Amino acid sequence: MQRLLPALLLATAACTTPPAPPVYIDLDTAAPFDRLCAKLEKDGFDGRTLRRYYTHPDVTFEQTGTALFFHHSESNLNYDQFLTAASLGRAREYMQAQDRWLTAARNGYNVDKEVITAILLVETRFGAYLGTRPAFNILSSMAALADPAMEAEFWQSIEKTTTFTQDAYNKRVRDKSKWAYNELKAFLTYVEKEKIENPVSLKSSYAGAMGISQFMPSNILTLGRDGDNDGRVDLFTHPDAIFSVAAFLAHHGWKPGLDHQTAYEVLLNYNYSRPYAETVLKIRERLKAGPDD
Repeated sequence: MQRLLPALLLATAACTTPPAPPVYIDLDTAAPFDRLCAKLEKDGFDGRTLRRYYTHPDVTFEQTGTALFFHHSESNLNYDQFLTAASLGRAREYMQAQDRWLTAARNGYNVDKEVITAILLVETRFGAYLGTRPAFNILSSMAALADPAMEAEFWQSIEKTTTFTQDAYNKRVRDKSKWAYNELKAFLTYVEKEKIENPVSLKSSYAGAMGISQFMPSNILTLGRDGDNDGRVDLFTHPDAIFSVAAFLAHHGWKPGLDHQTAYEVLLNYNYSRPYAETVLKIRERLKAGPDD
């Protein structure tokens, strides 16, 4: 049974209709977003648009996904799965199928096809696993924990299942709620710029990363690229995902002929995980070597 949150988050006229007398609300309703919505409007986002988003029936507090911020460990992922013959075979097939875009990205950004392919394999298996959680819900939920009442109540809901101490939890909430709020603002800016009609439906990882290349919204705004020149940046399409990965790596210093250590350090900007960076480089080397005999 979900824990109930005291409705200390009194709705503001900017985002909701005047509230009824204080009651207890379930974390699975949109009510925890009242203060967040008001803060977004204060920061310049259109109140009418925000009301439309936050009253959408699919917008809820993402309790399970948010809890992963206090459980998930990148180092425990099995990266060897991407080095199997079957995975490398799919990577070679992908390179052949998307050669037009990979070649154009290489020519435009001096980033080799193999490293782009390796990243897309590890991130989403070329779009086969894009995530199941709405990015809007995830980012809103984590950002909402900046409210002390939300922070305290959410701790009670996870304290028996997390290895975090309460002090460690409080510190992570402070860091991640600020981060999530900035990413939420980037998300709202992106969907407005691209005129996305139903942004609450956009699926992501548990952390809010979207598309075949798994970019956070802030990276989509700055480094997302329109690879197929259709006038939109849509990382759920292969050309845009490929070009965006190339732009990201070039921005962080990727150049032809990088030694292993420098290439490794560039990849840490994409995902700050040592096993991740090493796996991407191993895949790249295997793809460059050609099919196994």
